[in-house]
This record gives sequence, structure tokens and C-alpha cells, in this order.
Amino acid sequence: MIIARILGTVVSTQKDPRLQGKKLLIVKPINLDGTDQSGYLVAVDTVGAGFHEKVIVVGGSSARMAEGNKDCPVDSAIIGVIDRIDFIPADGKTE
Repeated sequence: MIIARILGTVVSTQKDPRLQGKKLLIVKPINLDGTDQSGYLVAVDTVGAGFHEKVIVVGGSSARMAEGNKDCPVDSAIIGVIDRIDFIPADGKTE
């Protein structure tokens, strides 16, 4: 699983029939502090996520197990919207 932020949508009129009706979103992987990582992903939205929300994204066979994706040709799926991240570094120091 990765943490990402939604940056946009992908519109595709010509696609595999099993993707009809599925919302495709552009997501940017982020670090725990909210800073961007490199690269982008296109992920199928299974939870109704919105622009700029932080989300949980799964890939590979896990993406195909997400709700509504059985037997679909997907490699990334949004499976959760993040409300809050609580994180304590390994050194135990908080800022």
C-alpha cells in the first residue's frame, strides 16, 4: 500500500470494456510528512475519493481484489480515503 494525493482525472473513451463506468484518477505518491515523491500513477477509484484528498492505493493483484475490480485489467486501485495520519518516528522524538 502507498499513501498518495489525488491530482486529477483521466478521461478515456476507448478502453477495455471492463473499465466502462470506472473513474480513473491521477495520484501522486507522498511521504508521511505530505511532501511529494517522484512519479505518478493512474488508479481506479473504488471509494469515491475527491480532488487533493490523501488516499490509500494498492497495486498488482491487490488492486484486482478491490470492490468492483474482479477480473478487471487494473494495476492500481484507491481503496481508502485518509482522514488523519498519526506517526511517531523510530527515534521517538516529536517536533
